[in-house]
Amino acid sequence: MLSTLLLIGPLVAASVPTGPQQRAHDPNAYPKEASYVDVLRDCAVGAPEERFDVLRVVDGDTLWIEREGERVKLRLLSIDTEEKWMEGGGVSASKPSTRYGDQTTGWAQGFFTPRSPDAGPIRVGLRFPDGVERYDPYGRLLCHVVTDIGIDFNLLCVRMGFSPYFNKYGNSRIDHAAFVDAEKKARAEKRGVWNPGTNSGGKQRDYTRLKPWWDARAAAVDAFRAKQADEPLKFAAADEPDLLQTALDAGGKGVTVLALVDRFFDEDDGSRTVLLRAGDRRRAVRVRIEPGDKAAMAEVDLEGTKGDFRQNYVLVTGDLVKGRRGFDLVGVGPKDWRPAGPEPAVPV
Repeated sequence: MLSTLLLIGPLVAASVPTGPQQRAHDPNAYPKEASYVDVLRDCAVGAPEERFDVLRVVDGDTLWIEREGERVKLRLLSIDTEEKWMEGGGVSASKPSTRYGDQTTGWAQGFFTPRSPDAGPIRVGLRFPDGVERYDPYGRLLCHVVTDIGIDFNLLCVRMGFSPYFNKYGNSRIDHAAFVDAEKKARAEKRGVWNPGTNSGGKQRDYTRLKPWWDARAAAVDAFRAKQADEPLKFAAADEPDLLQTALDAGGKGVTVLALVDRFFDEDDGSRTVLLRAGDRRRAVRVRIEPGDKAAMAEVDLEGTKGDFRQNYVLVTGDLVKGRRGFDLVGVGPKDWRPAGPEPAVPV
């Protein structure tokens, strides 16, 4: 393994953006960076048994592969690289487009580009939390990508400073400690997004506000996972349709669902339907708010949970039944809704 890392270390180094925005003028301003071989060693997880062709790199955290004869879009877990530059600003105030987003995209595209015209496409393996394949609401397969020689690309992005450790949807089930360590080292070495010169003079992403928000959400998910481990038939997340089905098959009584609110639908009879976010809309969870409960539900403020920089996860308890379009959680009143975790301590 080490001999292989020594060979590809210079290739990775050549792909790393450099320039005045990456380094301070004072040569003593930054700690000495680890060698690229050491960085790669930090991210080595073992060569994958099954490999797939990389077809296209969209940006630092999204790419396409060919799997079993089909094009599959991947969303890489535990990272969230900056958005490519676009006129008008970006996806949202908390996710602006930046010049470093362009640089990160270029690095990722170079990373997955064959080293010669005759080499054939780059091939990668996939890792899934607990070995379970899940999709996000946009139909992207959620996973880690592992290079042919066994480098976890997700972890490498954090170690190189191309992304913070992104735990907005929960701490990594694959290797939380490795991601924490990778970000700690990247920050100490002031790589990438942790370099004060990055995006200097342009739009910047405010990680001092984002990280506490993500951590609060991760705390909510961790607390839920602990309860789920003790009583798997009583706790299931809205984006875990197989576990929801298992709970339903066991009777579905008194099931607590961890969820993000997706959408609201006002019904003709005066009731309101809450659609909980899921990777498969055909197996999503819906909760009905009775007309007489609307005033009390205003205190729960489900609409507010969709905002930035607050605890977005909620818990809702009821009886799980099969619905016309997935799962319905019934017998739910205002007191059956509650925040899933702490509010983030976000700096003003």
